[in-house]
Amino acid sequence: SAVGRGPEVPFRSEAYRISALARGKELRLTLGALDPDAAPALDLVFRFGMSGSFRLCPAAELPRHAHLRFFTRESPPRVLCFVDPRRFGSWRLGDAWQEERGPCVVSEYRAFRENVLMNLDDRAFDKPICEALLNQKYFNGIGNYLRAEILYRLKIPPFEKARTVLEALKDQKQERRKKDPSLTLSKKVKLMQKNLDLLELCHTVPMEVITAEKEHLDPEHSQNYATFKNWLQCYLVPGMSSLRDRNGRTIWFHVGAWGQKPQKMPRKKRAQLKAEPEELTPKAKSRALKRGRRAAATPPKSDEKEEGKEEDDRPKKGRARRRRRVSPTPALPEPEVLLNAKRSHQMSTRSGRGEAGSP
Repeated sequence: SAVGRGPEVPFRSEAYRISALARGKELRLTLGALDPDAAPALDLVFRFGMSGSFRLCPAAELPRHAHLRFFTRESPPRVLCFVDPRRFGSWRLGDAWQEERGPCVVSEYRAFRENVLMNLDDRAFDKPICEALLNQKYFNGIGNYLRAEILYRLKIPPFEKARTVLEALKDQKQERRKKDPSLTLSKKVKLMQKNLDLLELCHTVPMEVITAEKEHLDPEHSQNYATFKNWLQCYLVPGMSSLRDRNGRTIWFHVGAWGQKPQKMPRKKRAQLKAEPEELTPKAKSRALKRGRRAAATPPKSDEKEEGKEEDDRPKKGRARRRRRVSPTPALPEPEVLLNAKRSHQMSTRSGRGEAGSP
């Protein structure tokens, strides 16, 4: 479309097939001609942003904000659209995934888990766990609603330091093996399913949505989210608390699930909750009393004014006012009589030593 921000797609073919592959929060479409000699295959990698999605609908009912369109040759024709009302989504030519995105939490779970546990010394894990979960370098595929659901199920405080939460996973795995070394494989699987850790839930919770996609979202009625809302346990659920993290994203959580309030709050929230000023300490009180005594002991300035000069009674501002108040009264110049007396005294001493004085 004219308002689409993505590049032009230089693909021309009378008949072609579209295949797709997902990795984390990215989707790669491959356009392949049915006749291999007609046109070479072309790849497009999509990022969905906040509101991007694909929709298949009749060409006569083309939705608004359909930024890329693939028309069929049916009668009546249909169109596969990339719809993005907020235009945060994008696509680029080529088959390369973004370099800064780590292994997918769904399709590359083993690599994802290893990537996290082997890099816990990274500064990314100095942040609260709720912020670290949105870092696509380590949690590629986890979004805002998924992080809320994962932390809620494990009763993990969202503002706990990420490294503290994740380092405990290494010790938990070792303890499981030591306690029951003779367990059969089936019993081990059941035990793991009952005691899933945070990284395992990063895989299983998205899989719940994927496997029950038809139940959560009806393609023919895409605006009906009732089933999906019933699946949610924390995100947007009435009775849950919410705060904005330092990235401006809203985190949903339940304080009663972990028994303490968040350790860090946004600056705006802190400004609203500022307490009233405290009473002066004994040291501050004594200083204030000394200042008052000094002010009382200072004699008032004379009201005499020189002729021909007018002074402004308004208080001076800034540094000049402070300097005038603190600086001592300037000394009067010495009269000429005193200077002449000094000179005569010096001349008399010289004459006493036998030196001739000048007239």
